Amino acid sequence: MSGHGVQPTEDELRPSMTEGYNPTAKKTIDEYANLDANDESLRKWKESLGISANSPALVAAPGDNRKVVVLELALEVAGRPDVVLNLEKQSVQELKDKPFILKEGSEYRMKVKFRIQHEVISGLRYLHVVKRKGIKVDKAEEMIGSYGPNTQAQPFYEKKFAVEEAPSGLIARGSYDVRSKFADDDGNTFLEWQWGFKIAKGWDEK
Repeated sequence: MSGHGVQPTEDELRPSMTEGYNPTAKKTIDEYANLDANDESLRKWKESLGISANSPALVAAPGDNRKVVVLELALEVAGRPDVVLNLEKQSVQELKDKPFILKEGSEYRMKVKFRIQHEVISGLRYLHVVKRKGIKVDKAEEMIGSYGPNTQAQPFYEKKFAVEEAPSGLIARGSYDVRSKFADDDGNTFLEWQWGFKIAKGWDEK
């Protein structure tokens, strides 16, 4: 993820594995819902994933085989409207060609809005690599967690990441390229794309 024309090395966005996790045969949602109904600890675990025989999963659109649908990635700054990357409606090219402005020294945090379909997802995580003029300056990995398919009562999930502070000073100002990815403990990549931001003196700088 250097300048927009150079592809990253394979290892740049490789997620770490959850300690003690071993991929197992997938069960259907109905199988999970009816599994050991008398086991209290298992019942609580299933509830934590939103799995319940009384809470049917949302039905995906015909032909939509995606297991994780990333709806939005947003930048949250106190006292300002969120900067939203709409990953359902905006094309990858739009996101890549229209970097947003981040004021130097400002505190912000990222948050993601997503939907789970078809099956339980274990160890979903978000990764990104940030580069400036082809040089890697940051790499991050955020554990999002394990989730069952969304229901009518909860049509999407939202996860907020830790608060960060944008760098400041003349050297920090300028344009940055980001390559992001959503992946899970089974080695599946659900979405990978490029976008950009610019660190500036003020929010309105062009």
